[in-house]
Amino acid sequence: MDTRLRNFGFLLKDVSRRYLLRFEQRAGEISLTLSQCKVLARLETNEGVSQARLAELTEIEPMTMVRILDRMEADSLLERRPDPADRRARSLYLTARAKPLLEQIWHLSELTRAETFAGISRSERELFMSLLERMHANVCALDERGADPSKNAVPRQPVSKAGPPGRVRRIRTR
Repeated sequence: MDTRLRNFGFLLKDVSRRYLLRFEQRAGEISLTLSQCKVLARLETNEGVSQARLAELTEIEPMTMVRILDRMEADSLLERRPDPADRRARSLYLTARAKPLLEQIWHLSELTRAETFAGISRSERELFMSLLERMHANVCALDERGADPSKNAVPRQPVSKAGPPGRVRRIRTR
């Protein structure tokens, strides 16, 4: 295996972590947390969803989501309205005060992305995104197969007791 590929998972996780930290630093400049930015961004295209659905869309735990929404409602960034189909449920909507913040969030996102892609040509970016989308499709397909490990198993080559083919086994002598 290519030794550079061995670090793939670590590198992917570290780039993601650092990207999000940088974005969160910027979001702090406009008095928002990363979670609040996620909520506003997802609500922008999903107004009228329930708290539970928004928690799924943002990958935020439901109990944490309640606290975030309480704070954002107190700051007049969103409102909870009765759900016409279910009188026990509430639907979430952005307020007029949230709209300018969304523009700032997308601007901060663009700045962070530009920093991350510094020194990388447009064609390299397009290739990277194409590959990343294909990799995403691959892991999503694995998720769809379910938790049955037999469906996800990678066939292995048999290894003799002497070790992998082409390898000389050393015998220690004293």
